[in-house]
Amino acid sequence: MWYLCVFYHRLLDYRRPEVQSLAELFGGPGAGDAVEWRMPENHNVDSPFHLVRLPGDERLAAQIANRSKSASPDRLIHHHSLAKLLLAGLLVKGIYELWGQGTTYEELERAVMAYPEERKLPYLTPESTFKIVVDSFGKGRVNLKKPDHKFFVMETDDYGCNNGLPPVAQRTVFFGREVGAADRHLLPTYQLKSRKYIGPTAMDAEMAFLMANQGLARPGKLVYDPFVGTGSILVAAAHFGAMTMGADIDIRVVRDGRGPDCNIWSNFEQYKLPEPLCILRADNNVPPWRPGLKEVFDAIICDPPYGVRAGGRKSGGRKLIKGTVAPYTVPDEKRDSHIPSTAPYSLAECVHDLLHLAARMLVMGGRLVFFFPVVREDGVANPAKYPEHPCFRLLASCEQILSMRYSRVLLTMVKVGPYTEEVQKAAEERRREFRENHHKWMEEGNLHSAVFSPADQAAAAADGKPAIDRDSKPKYRGKYV
Repeated sequence: MWYLCVFYHRLLDYRRPEVQSLAELFGGPGAGDAVEWRMPENHNVDSPFHLVRLPGDERLAAQIANRSKSASPDRLIHHHSLAKLLLAGLLVKGIYELWGQGTTYEELERAVMAYPEERKLPYLTPESTFKIVVDSFGKGRVNLKKPDHKFFVMETDDYGCNNGLPPVAQRTVFFGREVGAADRHLLPTYQLKSRKYIGPTAMDAEMAFLMANQGLARPGKLVYDPFVGTGSILVAAAHFGAMTMGADIDIRVVRDGRGPDCNIWSNFEQYKLPEPLCILRADNNVPPWRPGLKEVFDAIICDPPYGVRAGGRKSGGRKLIKGTVAPYTVPDEKRDSHIPSTAPYSLAECVHDLLHLAARMLVMGGRLVFFFPVVREDGVANPAKYPEHPCFRLLASCEQILSMRYSRVLLTMVKVGPYTEEVQKAAEERRREFRENHHKWMEEGNLHSAVFSPADQAAAAADGKPAIDRDSKPKYRGKYV
């Protein structure tokens, strides 16, 4: 059945992938791939109004918009009930059984009257109550109290592309019965400004919950973050009932925080969430797992350091990497206070190590969700530069524009191939190449220089042209849109 899916006008690239991930989460394997999309006539793809076809009946749609109130998916949903689960989404405002649409209210009335009576009558019985909510994309709202059913009239004008909203070629009026609507109370509850322990790169609460949705976090699943920091991503995964583990190379973040009452554990205590199984002091470049251990995690969700605000670090120090000193063993009496030496960690090597870790440690069908930075070329992120791995298939790439020069893309991958000896040997050869050419990779992968270098600006000024075309992206596209 086709539904009208109304999104919040935020994080446009993330909207459809989140719905498909939640369909997979609640509907079972293959449900996400079965979701179909199309746009209403004369609507731009960035419009908040999308038509979605879900497998099964409407129970899936009624849950996707508000995951926080849904029961465990294993107990609640079978494959035939996908339509009611879309209330779990953070970006889905509501999902509606579309009774009609038109360019005028007269045309809308004719469409509603022509809608099959057998679909309308169960919700219009003398014993039931209802209300009609008038909603719009940029207009007003009327509300009544405690109805049994809600019907929505939604209207959008035929505005151009210069008013900060996606262009609409023709005025459209929709009328439908509400199947489910969003409850975004999670965001003020978990907002960073009220959290006990945060750092300069702590993940925004909305984005952390979106990442947890993409990773299919739920009860019975184990989620790992190898760059845990202050734990924002694990907090979101724990809210959805997943077991969590994390690691970070900075022992001060993992062990100390800002004192006994202000550390990563304080965040879980603040929200009354189950604590992580463990938080490790570990290096993504030299993972701590014993030989032969693999396929442990259901999802790896993380935000690797990519060198714009905070550069990556790996164990070893400059002298150890150059080979001028041999590896050392920390004496027992110094283990409690020892802070290991570290060296710069190139973006290319960091992503390679992350993919190798995920190929080894994720179960088949497990998901790897991580941010990957890209320099925008002519105002557009180049998908050809996204990392690849023989064990993974890319499911979704969602761009978040951070400036005119660069953005970060949330990549969602699923493990589809086994971790074989050939894959392991290829990864080891690649790691040797990184070690032998450390300085080369640090220079080539310096995103900070690519983002802030004045060279391009000076060259463009010499040609009399602007360094960046500020019309290269729609004016309504920004950091959170």
